[in-house]
Order: sequence, then C-alpha cells, then structure tokens
Amino acid sequence: MKRIIAVIVIFTTFLLFNCQKEEKNTFLITKNSVGKLDRTSLVRDLDLIYADDSIVKDTLILNLANRSKKVKVFEKGGKLLLTLTPSSDSIPTIENVRIHDPRFVTEKGVGTLSTFKDIKQKHTIKKILTSTNNILVILKDSKVYFTIDKAELPSSLRYSSSVNIEAVQIPDKAKIKYMMVAWD
Repeated sequence: MKRIIAVIVIFTTFLLFNCQKEEKNTFLITKNSVGKLDRTSLVRDLDLIYADDSIVKDTLILNLANRSKKVKVFEKGGKLLLTLTPSSDSIPTIENVRIHDPRFVTEKGVGTLSTFKDIKQKHTIKKILTSTNNILVILKDSKVYFTIDKAELPSSLRYSSSVNIEAVQIPDKAKIKYMMVAWD
C-alpha cells in the first residue's frame, strides 16, 4: 500500500512539474521561437499549432489569392496574444511577430510590461534607431526588438527625428510600446 501511495505521489509531482514547464514554454521567447511558434513554422500549420486558440486572418486579403497580410492569434477567452506577419515566399513562414500578451517574456524575463531599465540590465543593446514618433531598441544576439514612444523621452528629444538618441538619454522608467520579433 505504501508503495502505491509513493508511486502516486511521484507520478503527481512529475505531472505538475511538466505542466508548469509546458506553461512556461507557452509564453517563452527564444532566438528561434515565440511560445508554441517556431521560426520554421509554416503559415498553413497555424491552425494546428494554435488548435486550442483562435486564429483570425485578414479577410480582404483572403479573397485575393488566399494570402493573408496579418494573422491574429487569440486565446479561447478572446484575449489577443500575437499578431503574425507571413513572409511572401511561395511556402510562407512567419516573418514578424508582434507580442500583445504580457505573459510572453524573453529568456531573461523582459516583456511588454518591462521598462527600458529592464532591457538595459538584462540584454545587450545593439543599436537604437530614431523615427518620427518612436525609437527602436534593437538587441544584440536576439531577434527581439522594442519600440518606445518618444513621449517617454525628455522634451528636448521628442520632436526631432534627425537626432541620434543614445541609451543614456532614455529614462529608465520609459515604457515599452511594442515588442516585436523579426525572423526575416
């Protein structure tokens, strides 16, 4: 009887550990994956990859040669998880992923609820690009990049797109506007 109870306890512990590991990997961003989605995943396989979730494709483009510009992945409860941009190859894969759900984090724990300080402390910044309304923070050795609204910057830097902004000029508390993964 004691052996049966011991086996049941070990089996239950094993199941709980594996479920937690699977849940963690469901929202983990690595160099070659975003949760369940792999860098080599084909667009035609999205319905299989996200069988427990909902896939919404751009209906206007679906009518034209069955090509979708954007694919949105929703949880069954209706929460938007990801927006995927397929490549234009003859057998399309995913080119870009926009992260909407804050549960998705990099291996170092940075996600959409993080700040610039978190990015700076946990990742190496390759470069910072300036646009009219935003700045892009591109990471070294990663396919992840972050967009920060210029409204988060000091007023002297907000209104010029020609100014090269450096990491020391961005406030630590600057919030992430968008988190993207580019697999092009």
